[in-house]
Amino acid sequence: MTTTASTKHRTGTTMEQAPHTPEHGDAERLRRWRLVLGGDSAESTGCTLAGRDAAMDDALAALYGGGGKKPGARKDGARRSAGLGASAPSVARWLGDIRTYFPSSVVQVMQRDAIDRLGLSNLLLEPEMLEAVEADVHLVGTLLSLNKAMPETTKETARAVVRKVVEDLEKRLESRTRATLSGALDRSARISRPRHRDIDWDRTIRANLKNYLTIPGSDGAGTVVPERLIGYGRASQSVKKDVVLCIDQSGSMAASVVYASVFGAVLASMRTLATRLVVFDTAVVDLTDQLDDPVDVLFGTQLGGGTDINRALAYCQSRITRPADTVVVLISDLYEGGIRDEMLKRVAAMKASGVQFVTLLALSDEGAPAYDREHAAALGALGAPAFACTPDLFPDVMAAAIEKRPLPVPDQDGPP
Repeated sequence: MTTTASTKHRTGTTMEQAPHTPEHGDAERLRRWRLVLGGDSAESTGCTLAGRDAAMDDALAALYGGGGKKPGARKDGARRSAGLGASAPSVARWLGDIRTYFPSSVVQVMQRDAIDRLGLSNLLLEPEMLEAVEADVHLVGTLLSLNKAMPETTKETARAVVRKVVEDLEKRLESRTRATLSGALDRSARISRPRHRDIDWDRTIRANLKNYLTIPGSDGAGTVVPERLIGYGRASQSVKKDVVLCIDQSGSMAASVVYASVFGAVLASMRTLATRLVVFDTAVVDLTDQLDDPVDVLFGTQLGGGTDINRALAYCQSRITRPADTVVVLISDLYEGGIRDEMLKRVAAMKASGVQFVTLLALSDEGAPAYDREHAAALGALGAPAFACTPDLFPDVMAAAIEKRPLPVPDQDGPP
């Protein structure tokens, strides 16, 4: 049995996701292989599809079929779609079909494949298309890349799609981010002469275990004498840390821009942090005044273009007033179009002044991206290791940076 590129694309959607009966005999195996193979390769199975299976096969064939066949040309008697073409109505029907037959996670994969394989980006400029798609981070990235070409009639619908994704991400990420960073800020503000309500009893007891005294006549019972009290500072009363998010908005960083904008809004909502958000390509744009609405931030970006990391870092450096209390997070694949040596000197200067500098090659669920390994190694030598970071890990990375602990650096060649 031979496989093709289209077969490989189909495998993830059909072998596991296709509905199946409890029995796992030869007929069921043939049915699954028939759905996986599609096209002429499927004829050797001798299996004929009908009903829901045939409809699923048509939806898959429209995207992965190829070969130039026209509808109605399938030898097993059912229809065989040959592609989605450039017809908006046919694409809308197809989007509806895949949402009917496949779970949301598979629908999102198929939509991304349709955009990549069939060049359907321009159809996303039509409001009826946007209403039919399953929204996710990658779709938002595509919409942002089309922002400048988007007609006014579509922008309102596009913003609604983006807002839905952003709100879903905020629900997923906000509570843990706030809890993790609030704890880190309290610990970083720990004082040695706390008021009673500010005492960190766990750390105080640990620090005074050597002062354990046995109470006479108590059969071995005793007490710890707290010679040294450890407490939390009143972190909620003032800004304790400055955070600068410096985001590369080149086309390959689309998902990272989405996540970083959401995190920027969450951080900006914390009164103990002063958050600045800067996006760059060859120009630098400060979007800090839009952080109360991450959708405005996203539509203020322009995905694509060149990259001048040095220029962006020069701007960020000029805005730092409390280096010992500042965390700079550079989110970039490090393909520098500016002056490399100057970029590295700026990072070294910031580190020497006390700035905590973090380099994220990606902030997404996709694992380690393509990136400039030479620049990553150079930053690592300066004490600023570069690594990809999933959104779920980001709060822990920020907490470590705030507390000036070693960063939880994952393997660069795999997901964190």
